[in-house]
Amino acid sequence: MADKFDEATQKELGAFLEKQQTEARLHQSIHTFTGMCWDKCITGTPGARFSRSEESCLSNCVERFLDTSLFMVRRIEEQRHALEAASNGKFTE
Repeated sequence: MADKFDEATQKELGAFLEKQQTEARLHQSIHTFTGMCWDKCITGTPGARFSRSEESCLSNCVERFLDTSLFMVRRIEEQRHALEAASNGKFTE
């Protein structure tokens, strides 16, 4: 079906799909850390407001999750670049 579209349309569709996939990954990450942090930090029945300790725990939990995720992405990128450089005969530190 994709071959029925001209090159510009195919590129546009590809960009659209990539954007949608990125958004889906973002939503999945949000869902994951929301559930994880909720289970870790909310110990009782929530009222109209979170307690200070719950609020602090939620904030720290989300920040640690994001820090860890960013670290992992950077590390994977570094490894990918190192592999690409090695396969091209270049060596990087």
